[in-house]
Amino acid sequence: MLRFMPRAALAAPFLLLTCGLALAQTPPAPVLSPANTAWIMAATALVLFMTLPGLALFYAGLVRSKNVLSVMMHCVAIAGLASVLWLVIGYSLAYGPGNAFIGDFSKMFLAGVGKETLKDTLPESVFFMFQMTFAIITPALIAGAYPERIKFSAVLLFSGLWLLIVYAPVAHWVWGDGWLAKMKTMDFAGGLVVHATAGISALVIAKALGPRDGFPKELRPPHNPGMTMIGAAMLWVGWYGFNGGSALTADGAAGMAILVTHVSAATAGLVWMASEWARFGRPSLVGAVTGVIAGLATVTPASGFIGPMGGLILGALGSVVCFFAVDIVKHRLKIDDSLDVFAVHGVGGILGTLLVAVLAHSAFGGMGYGDGGSMANQIKVQVIGVAATVIWSAIASLVIVAIVKALVGLRVDPEDLHEGLDLTQHGERGYTV
Repeated sequence: MLRFMPRAALAAPFLLLTCGLALAQTPPAPVLSPANTAWIMAATALVLFMTLPGLALFYAGLVRSKNVLSVMMHCVAIAGLASVLWLVIGYSLAYGPGNAFIGDFSKMFLAGVGKETLKDTLPESVFFMFQMTFAIITPALIAGAYPERIKFSAVLLFSGLWLLIVYAPVAHWVWGDGWLAKMKTMDFAGGLVVHATAGISALVIAKALGPRDGFPKELRPPHNPGMTMIGAAMLWVGWYGFNGGSALTADGAAGMAILVTHVSAATAGLVWMASEWARFGRPSLVGAVTGVIAGLATVTPASGFIGPMGGLILGALGSVVCFFAVDIVKHRLKIDDSLDVFAVHGVGGILGTLLVAVLAHSAFGGMGYGDGGSMANQIKVQVIGVAATVIWSAIASLVIVAIVKALVGLRVDPEDLHEGLDLTQHGERGYTV
């Protein structure tokens, strides 16, 4: 009977089977999730809130009163500059297809992105905005290394070049399907991309600028610790969006990231207070909130991979290590990283990036290593990620500093230092006498 059937009829079952297998292997098209979208829009606002006004107030309270507005101006100007550069080319370099080391130009000016364009379960416009807030706060963190002595033109030129030459490539390596992503480097919310890059670059530019007058023994204390505390509190709240939003979903992963973030911050603040109490006989408000920031920076890369026990451990260790790093940078290396960007953000981010390889283990309540992963292999991957990020950030920052120095100069005149940057650079005063 079969020999009388048409060839097409005989082939039909095989064609259907082949098509079925092909369809089964094709990943489903992404579908918009209103819940995820709403959460990431809220997280975007929280992360921007970290820079404006959180970081601006945190830094402004730590400087002398004659320079308070200049530090705020740095944060405002960097936010505007980074936003425009992110739209023009930064996002494309970080998240365009490109190659293993850098994206391409296909997404310049958000080409091809409309209201209906999705990035996983999110509108790509929302994903773009969320990532833009990271591109804003990272160069703004570096502003803590150079206040009270840098030209405003140098701030703009350095920050713009740094965003495109340092931040965008490292973001592509880790988060944009680059070579570190393919190695399964664990950096949930920016231990490498944000804190290590900013910390190392802060050390470079602080060394190139030279110290403030009177460094280190004759510097005046922070002019407004209360302002610093308010800024730190805003950073603490905003970090819920920073780490929780990096899950890119409104689910248990985001919830756990927020939980461990808070535990680490609380633990680190207490440990820093205890360290000051033991060393100086009394704890300070500035020290307590600095400890909180150290705990937040340390837990950032690990926040999506660990449990509460891991948050507690990272908070305690991050606080102790960063506490001693502050002293080493200022008094042994004699580098005036004015507001401790490297000691807190750089050291904390690197420490968290390394320790996540251990604390992700189920014995510490972590989420594990995925198929075929192990602690030993993950440690190797994390070390490679740290080394590559540190080396690239240092070399690129040295080149950028040389360019800025040649084009506009770095340091203001001695007369401007005496008068204060608020008046000489911006024609304003933070306080009237």
